[in-house]
Amino acid sequence: MDQAARESIRLDSDFFQNAPELSRVLRTEQPVRQVVMPRGMSAWLVTRYADAKTLLADQRLSKDSERARALFQRRLTTPGETSRPFERSLAAHMLNMDPPDHTRLRKLVNKAFTAPTVARLRPRIEEITENLLDDMAGSTEVDLLSAFAFPLPITVICELLGVPDDAREDFRTWSSTLLDTATPEQIEFASGKMARYLGELIARKRAEPTDDLLSALVHATDEGDALSEQELVSMAFLLLVAGHETTVNLIGNGVLALLREPGQLAALRADPALLPGAVEEFLRLESPIHMATLRFTTEPVRVGQAEIPAEEFVLISLLAANRDDERYPDPDRLDVTRQAGGHLAFGHGIHFCVGAPLARLEARIAIGRLLERFPELRLAAEPETLRWRDSSLIHGLQTLPVRLG
Repeated sequence: MDQAARESIRLDSDFFQNAPELSRVLRTEQPVRQVVMPRGMSAWLVTRYADAKTLLADQRLSKDSERARALFQRRLTTPGETSRPFERSLAAHMLNMDPPDHTRLRKLVNKAFTAPTVARLRPRIEEITENLLDDMAGSTEVDLLSAFAFPLPITVICELLGVPDDAREDFRTWSSTLLDTATPEQIEFASGKMARYLGELIARKRAEPTDDLLSALVHATDEGDALSEQELVSMAFLLLVAGHETTVNLIGNGVLALLREPGQLAALRADPALLPGAVEEFLRLESPIHMATLRFTTEPVRVGQAEIPAEEFVLISLLAANRDDERYPDPDRLDVTRQAGGHLAFGHGIHFCVGAPLARLEARIAIGRLLERFPELRLAAEPETLRWRDSSLIHGLQTLPVRLG
């Protein structure tokens, strides 16, 4: 790494397009260091597995959205700029809370995403998968994200929550805007539209409840403690966005990894029993979440040779941690027989992804049936021409063109 790079690393498009390579250098030379976030804010980036796992469960790092907003406002570098473009009603979810508020909200949704509960969704996930594959079968070439990897999980989570079909494409647009690098005006527009839609949907569920998770949350009480209107809106937002974004990119990234390694693809085709472990390897190698959602220090925190002062933002790179050669031998190589358990793709600690069982099930069904249905599946573009999304949160492709036969 040259001197200029040491002095200033910006989380910009160049970084996101080359994240594994740049993260490898950082993990070796400066595993805890300051970087510049897309809006000019300084943060500390952590790239080693051991450090990442420790910090994900460290109570000295807070996720309180209101305190983070105040800290963000104090650190803004543009005169007159405010931190209000993102609707506050979307931010008050459990991923942006510390205990005891986090504990209360998490308890209300845990039962919906246990492994046995999710397993009951298998027949419907298989049905949606088959219908999408049928639709693809008439084409020679498709964008696998638009044709398959997106519609499967968005349909599943919308049906689970009780969101009408006609809103799903809007949610994809709003979600992409909020999770990728966008202007404050674009963020304000997308978050406002999403917040208003969810508020109206919750009002309908309150007046006419149906057999779905959102209706259950609207009418849920835990020892008499019901969710507030803002908590309902933000919970619906979190479940909708997290409920499809992770799986879209798990499917897309996993298929790309296989198509770039014909030997591994052949091994998986020869032994489909490897699929559950292969999904864990996809999660490890190409983590669908790039950096864990923002945290900040409430007191000085020593990490390795560095000390992060109080009131500093911290970014924990799950993608970099999962490729740490001190945790996984030959970490940049896809190996569908690898014991990839212990990866951090779904986080660690109290904020471990509540939807992990659903994402795993959807990926196993989707990738398994895709490979069965299209034995000649291959890339329809040179790998180096594919673009990753410009996002510090999401590690996923913009498009994935494939030939089906």
